[in-house]
Amino acid sequence: MADSSDSISIDMETISLGAKEYLVKTRCGMVSVAVIGDQDKPALVTYPDLALNHICFQGLFFSPEVNSFLLHNFCIYHISPPGHEVGAAPIGSDDLMPSVDDLADQVLEMKYRQRVLGLILVSPLCRAPSWTEWLLNKVMSNLLYFYGMCGVVKELLLKPFIAVSRVGPLLDERQSINVQQFLEAMNGRRDLSEGLRKLHCRSLIFVGENSPFHSEALHMTSKLDRRYSALVEVQACGSIVTEEQPHAMLIPLEYFLMGFGLYRSTLSVSRRSPLSPTCISPELLSPESMGLKLKPIKTRIS
Repeated sequence: MADSSDSISIDMETISLGAKEYLVKTRCGMVSVAVIGDQDKPALVTYPDLALNHICFQGLFFSPEVNSFLLHNFCIYHISPPGHEVGAAPIGSDDLMPSVDDLADQVLEMKYRQRVLGLILVSPLCRAPSWTEWLLNKVMSNLLYFYGMCGVVKELLLKPFIAVSRVGPLLDERQSINVQQFLEAMNGRRDLSEGLRKLHCRSLIFVGENSPFHSEALHMTSKLDRRYSALVEVQACGSIVTEEQPHAMLIPLEYFLMGFGLYRSTLSVSRRSPLSPTCISPELLSPESMGLKLKPIKTRIS
């Protein structure tokens, strides 16, 4: 990316973990990509939730155990939606926010399954918005337009999350018009359910038990080919598992990546730690096409 004539490299002190941010030119405008690690290593690409950016993954990557195998074995590429990058300026009134399909086109490489080894999804959506979600998004969009990032909007945006103390400050940094246009794009998304059976990319889905999108994750899991997918439900957790319960992701991620031969274990965990493999019953693991595949499980908290 650094050598591409279509990208601009800028160093930003606010990017954590020694990352560099690149502004990459796409058909739908400039996209911010924060890069962490050795670009000769396999790529791990992230994309954040509504009104957030790569900062919402800090809980996961700051966890010493997760850090020991993710950052040491991958180069991380954090893609931010337009207008959601650190220090983003307001999107001009003449600049139309890309549709959800346009946002997917901005990471066009991922559309080709032969180039993607696996997907790790957190509280995913695959259906068009329900009438209640559509109406709620419309209400938030209008509030953002007339009143900006006011207390009511922040409360509504934070409702799916338990770790509001960690996510809340991020909303203060968002430009109201940028979040509003992203909400409008989400309201226009289409149903992808029927096409999921054709997805043969190995997939691991995390969802919090208390997430308002819990049923959506279950629906998506039911539509995926069970030979290539697994579901992990996390207790005492909302939508952003990466921030609220990052340690609960460790063991499932470890086994998932072992199936690709990409992760060589260097993990050292106390036997009394809730991260110890003894906390997961042996019968929950079965050797299938994913190497070691996780059957749908619920994590346990100490």
